[in-house]
Amino acid sequence: MDCPRFYCPLPLAVGERVDLPARVAQHAVRVLRLRCGDALTLFNGAGGEYRARIIDGVRERVSVEVYEWLATERESPLSVSLVQALQAGEKMDLTVQKAVELGVGRIVPVLSRRSVLRLEGERAQRRLEHWRGIVAAACEQCGRNRLPEVAAPESLEKWLMRKPVNAVVRLTLAPTAGCSLTTLPPAAGGAIELLVGPEGGLAPEEVRLAALTGFVSVRLGPRVLRTETAGLAALAAIQFLWGDLKEETTDV
Repeated sequence: MDCPRFYCPLPLAVGERVDLPARVAQHAVRVLRLRCGDALTLFNGAGGEYRARIIDGVRERVSVEVYEWLATERESPLSVSLVQALQAGEKMDLTVQKAVELGVGRIVPVLSRRSVLRLEGERAQRRLEHWRGIVAAACEQCGRNRLPEVAAPESLEKWLMRKPVNAVVRLTLAPTAGCSLTTLPPAAGGAIELLVGPEGGLAPEEVRLAALTGFVSVRLGPRVLRTETAGLAALAAIQFLWGDLKEETTDV
């Protein structure tokens, strides 16, 4: 990743001339000060990435020529869904951003009984689009070429009542749990759903319902972690134990 990366949700092909979306064009020219002849990397979420160079640029309109396609993938071998109870303030934004960096494949925002943040109607849709923008920006930064899905917010109980389509290991966090991640066998097929509660944790009724739907409670050491810490710590541990964080090529 030796040149700026941009998410460009357009059909891309080697040899084509493309006008960058306004957001990308403004960032490239106004923020990064890129000029004609400068190289950049584009990805459209369908896999792989494209090398391109600027051939014309004036603020809102920037044209590039695509000259190379690379079959580069940086996806985790695990298929991890983070089922995150809505968090207040900027905590949810941080969780979404860092979860993308940690290789999560799907983010499911859910409304728990103890969630401080409440979303519905147009406000929920605006927040959903905001999170999807965070996902795209995080992929630009961390090198991923496929965008994780962000599901529409819904109640935790409603989500729990739906059976998973495929075989999956379901985990939730509890400081009093009798087992840790290291005592569990690797996830068969690499499919994992991680449920994380809001500020104050899951309500007792939600814990019972999660257990009835196949969730196993695990602990992350002797300390009680905040909601914005717990999920990210668990994702990092999962990727280290069963995913790709053991690789020596990780960039920091």
